[in-house]
Amino acid sequence: MSGTGGLEEALAALAAVASRAGVAEDRARTEALSLAAALAESAPGAPAAWSEAVKGATTQDFFDAAVRGRRWRGAPTGVLTELVAAGSSEKGAYAEALAEVASAACTLGEPTMRVVGNASVAAAAQLQAAGARPLPTTPTPQPAEPAVESAPQPEPEPEKSVEELLAELDELTGLSRVKREVHRQVAVLRVEKLRSEAGLKSPTITRHLVFVGNPGTGKTTVARLVSGIYKALGLLSKGQLVEVDRSELVAGYLGQTATKTAEVVASAAGGVLFIDEAYSLTAGDNGADQYGREAVDTLVKEMEDRRDDLVVIVAGYPAPMADFIAANPGLASRFRTTIEFENYTDDELTDILTGLAAAADYELVPEAMDRFQEILTATPRNSSFGNGRFARNVLEAAIGRHAWRLRDVTAPTTDQLRQILATDLDDEPEEPEHSEDPEQSEAEGAPEDRSEQGGEA
Repeated sequence: MSGTGGLEEALAALAAVASRAGVAEDRARTEALSLAAALAESAPGAPAAWSEAVKGATTQDFFDAAVRGRRWRGAPTGVLTELVAAGSSEKGAYAEALAEVASAACTLGEPTMRVVGNASVAAAAQLQAAGARPLPTTPTPQPAEPAVESAPQPEPEPEKSVEELLAELDELTGLSRVKREVHRQVAVLRVEKLRSEAGLKSPTITRHLVFVGNPGTGKTTVARLVSGIYKALGLLSKGQLVEVDRSELVAGYLGQTATKTAEVVASAAGGVLFIDEAYSLTAGDNGADQYGREAVDTLVKEMEDRRDDLVVIVAGYPAPMADFIAANPGLASRFRTTIEFENYTDDELTDILTGLAAAADYELVPEAMDRFQEILTATPRNSSFGNGRFARNVLEAAIGRHAWRLRDVTAPTTDQLRQILATDLDDEPEEPEHSEDPEQSEAEGAPEDRSEQGGEA
C-alpha cells in the first residue's frame, strides 16, 4: 500500500501545529518528510510512495531526505528541540504530530518489521522530549488518523535552571569523565561571568568545544544539554541546538558554500551549532578540498563575528578531529577544550536499552535481557561499534519482530503488546529481506547516524 493519504494528512496536521507555534510551515514539512523517509527507507516501494506526497520529488530526493532524517530516529527533531528550549505551549502538540508522521511512515510501500521498530522508537523520542505521554503500542502498523484540533495548551513552562540541567546530565547513563568536564566548564564560565559583572578583569575563555569518541556515545545528547546550560548561565540568548554535517554546509559550487555556511551559522545564532564528523570538511586530497576549506574559512569568520552569542561544538573520532583542528589556525585558537566520550560498558548499554524500551512503553522480560547480554558478548567492540545506537537498533528490530509475532493474535493482552521476548531479539530466518537496510549496515560499519543515549552520536 502506498500510504500517501496517511502521510499527507499527518503533514497537514503538523503544519497546523507549526503555524500556531510560529514555525514556518515549509520548514516543519521538510523536517517531517525527512523523518518519514528515514523511518521507511528499508521498505520496498517507499521511495515512490513518499514521492507522491512531494510534488516533483525523485527517488534520489527520498534517499537524500532519509540521510538528513536519520538523526531524529532516536532524538527530537530540530524544530521540536527549539520549541522545548523555548518552553512553547505547542511543544506537546508538535511532538504528537511528529508521532503521527512516524505512524504514517509505516504505511509507505510495503511495511517491514524494521520500519515498525524505527517508527515506535522515533515516536517515543519525540514524545519523551516534549514530556508527552507515549502513544499506545500496536502490533501492526496502522494508517495515521486525521488529527483533531488540540485542546488549549498550558502556559509555557519555566525555563530550567543550571542546577536542573546539570542534574539531567548527571542522570545520563555512564559518561563519568564527560560529566566532570562539563561541571568544570560550568564552574569556570560562571565565575568568569560573575567577575565581569563585578568589573574585574577576566581572561577570555573560549566556550567552543571538541567532542571526541566513537559513534553512539552521547555526544549530541550532551551538546543539547550544554546549549541549555549556556543559556541558563546567560551566555547565550536562545539556547537552541542546530545539528549539521558536511552536506548541510557545503554547496555544489565555489562561492555558494560561503553563503550556505553563513546561513546555517545564522540559524544557530543565540545557541549551539553542532557539527558532526567535522573533519570531513578538510578530508580531501591532503586537505585540499576547496569546498570544505571555504566552509571552514566562513565558519571561522562567523565564529568571530558572533563570538558573544554563538557556541560551536565539533565532534567525531579522536585522531581525525585532532587533524581537523590543526588544519586551520583559526580553529586551533578557538577550540581549546576537548571532551572525550568513552565507550559504554555492557551494564551501561543494558541500562540504555531498558530506558529506550520504557520510553516506547515496552518491557524486556528477563530472558530477553539475558539474550541481549549474549548478543553484547558476541559483538566486536572496534571503532565502528554503535554504542547507544547499537542498543537502539537492537530494540527497533525487536519491536518489528514483536509485531510480526503478534500478527495472527486477534485480541492481544496488554502484556502481550508490551513485552519483548528473547525470541524477538533474534533474526527470523524465514523472513526474507527485500533490500539491504543502510542503517543496519552503518551500525556495523561506518558511522552515519548521530543518535546517542537512545541512539545519538
